[in-house]
Amino acid sequence: MIGILAVLSVSAAAGMRIALPLLVIGLIQGDLWQQVPLLSRIQPPVLIAVLTAWTLLELFVSKQLWGQRLLQFVELAFSPLVGAVMAMAVARILKLEPPNLIWILGTVGGLFALVLQLVKVGWFYRLQGLPTWAVLIEDILCVLLVLFAFKAPNSGGLIALLLLWLAMRSSQSWYQWYKEGKKQVDR
Repeated sequence: MIGILAVLSVSAAAGMRIALPLLVIGLIQGDLWQQVPLLSRIQPPVLIAVLTAWTLLELFVSKQLWGQRLLQFVELAFSPLVGAVMAMAVARILKLEPPNLIWILGTVGGLFALVLQLVKVGWFYRLQGLPTWAVLIEDILCVLLVLFAFKAPNSGGLIALLLLWLAMRSSQSWYQWYKEGKKQVDR
């Protein structure tokens, strides 16, 4: 059960940012991405350079409205892949068995990251851009979720489940908002 909570934790981090959680997971592990599918084939110095550059781009550009708009397309496209890769990496690091479970957790992790990214995009369009304080909280929470996946998987998993609950509440709120807007148009 602890392994599943750790997988949810890193998947939630991948649902917020792409490069930042990958960089953190690589720096936490001593063998630098050897357990991470796809990334284990790339030379570590090249991978560190690319992930550092993309992380800096995510951190600085995401504070501007145009940057949020630019990043959301890339993050929406790649968050399921990054969520799946990170979920499978954590499952391998924690040595979860059987191997089929790793693929299932990878699929769940990718879908979870996609759901959180879709909610983020929805809030972006509803609010006409995310406030800077929300983006800062997102950055901090992203790093904390990766750290919690290894150091305190129960806490990280519970935070991820709380984020899932908030995503479901958001969808209900959007539906109500849509219905009220449609009623006003029909009048």
